[in-house]
Amino acid sequence: MLINLENIKKIYKVGVERIHALDGVDLQVDKNEYVAIMGPSGSGKSTLMNLLGCLDRASSGKYELVGKNTTRLGAAALARIRNQQIGFVFQSFELMPRLNALKNVELPLIYASGVPWWQRRKQARKVLEHVGLTGRIKHRPNQLSGGEKQRVAIARALICNPSILLADEPTGNLDSKTSADILALFDQLHEEGQTIILVTHEESIARHARRIIRMKDGKICSDQLVERKTV
Repeated sequence: MLINLENIKKIYKVGVERIHALDGVDLQVDKNEYVAIMGPSGSGKSTLMNLLGCLDRASSGKYELVGKNTTRLGAAALARIRNQQIGFVFQSFELMPRLNALKNVELPLIYASGVPWWQRRKQARKVLEHVGLTGRIKHRPNQLSGGEKQRVAIARALICNPSILLADEPTGNLDSKTSADILALFDQLHEEGQTIILVTHEESIARHARRIIRMKDGKICSDQLVERKTV
């Protein structure tokens, strides 16, 4: 089992009020699953994504990632897990504007100690080629289309060979044709063995996954296997 969440709760205090962003979530995800998480605003899906990505901590409960209990790990240990086990893809791309595509993709390896510059360069070229950007590696973000920026972001997420690819509304800033191309890339990555967890509010995008989890009021209200929709 890749992910195991047991009775996860996340409580925020706003003045005297206690807001239960996550209220007793149990979730298991196996290797090579393709999972979509859906829910209205305030349902807890973004909080759950942040917790899965070790960007936030639960108030209580247990979160095991690749067999390791992350609940009591310190900040440095969580940072190592994020770098080694998790690849992030965001709606807003989050690329460094002064760096070209190749150097943007190299960034996670800079934080991984012991990787020489020539190896970083070689791996970055390889993964950019894998996402179809061989001819754009020297271009900066402002010289790339939205779809190309997202491919760079996906390449950066894959550079450390993560156990999980977390994608938060990855097509939110893209037109329908470019969105279809990016979703086709996710489909390809899943077929190659990548575990993917995708947050989206669009049913048509969620249908690319093989499992759809629906959330409401901090709880999982539905967890279903589905037939994947193809473009």
